[in-house]
Amino acid sequence: MTRTQSRRKTRHGGLVAWGFALPALIVYVAFLVYPAMSSLWFSFTDWDGLSAAYNVVGLDNYAAMASDPVVAQAAINNLIWAVVTVVVPVVLGLVLAVMLNGKVRGKPFLRLIFYTPAVLPLVSVASIWGWLYNPQYGAINAFLRSIGLDSLAQPWLGQDSTALGATMVAAIWLRVGFPMLLYLAALQGINQDLYEAATVDGAGRWQQFWHITMPGLRPAHYVVIALSVIDSFKVFDLIYAMTYGGPGTATQVMGTWMYFNVFQYNQAGYGTAIAVVITVVAVAVSIPYVRSQTKEHAA
Repeated sequence: MTRTQSRRKTRHGGLVAWGFALPALIVYVAFLVYPAMSSLWFSFTDWDGLSAAYNVVGLDNYAAMASDPVVAQAAINNLIWAVVTVVVPVVLGLVLAVMLNGKVRGKPFLRLIFYTPAVLPLVSVASIWGWLYNPQYGAINAFLRSIGLDSLAQPWLGQDSTALGATMVAAIWLRVGFPMLLYLAALQGINQDLYEAATVDGAGRWQQFWHITMPGLRPAHYVVIALSVIDSFKVFDLIYAMTYGGPGTATQVMGTWMYFNVFQYNQAGYGTAIAVVITVVAVAVSIPYVRSQTKEHAA
């Protein structure tokens, strides 16, 4: 084959590849890139979300966020939410995966029980926990009263001191199944000969866990933590369905405050500015971790 023929074959192969990729690329640009760029543009305007007219206001929306007390409260709630709903589900998911990877009766049933919340519609999850937390006839307060702890029965979602914590409990229950499933799959891929050799060498279960299990789960850690961090910063639907951001601003997060501004207060420019900040923060937090894990895995 001559050099000219080789170039033609390479060019033809590239055109074929682009032909296969083009439909997906069109969908990607139309439904992701274009809306993202439009949102970025509208964040520099005073668009109300309804009319065709708007004015370019530059960085005024971003400057207004700095003096917005609700944004400050929402940012604090987002940070608390991110820490708790990443650390607790990941740790619990790892513990459950290790337990279910051992000799336990009813493994398929237990896996189903623990993973089921992860596939439930979020509206259903909010309804379930809203009923559990109901101050009059909810199961939690009914249980506390039945064992003589009437003083602990309270409106869990109706007061500032407990509302955010109550929603995080529901989020933890919802999110444990996903890391458990990934960790369980990763555990089954670890060579069992390593554990047998460690046992022969006198290593205990704790030593085997730290020196065999945890290094073997490194790729799973990378996926689980990266996805959990991104998911925690874009929280919206569970809080919206359970508390509507209340009472007051006790459970307000950046996602709900963005929604209220865009769809209720007709301040689409300001709301999209909040959405841009959410995206930037999520990416900024995730990229260093992803890069560090990628380099470590490549090494």
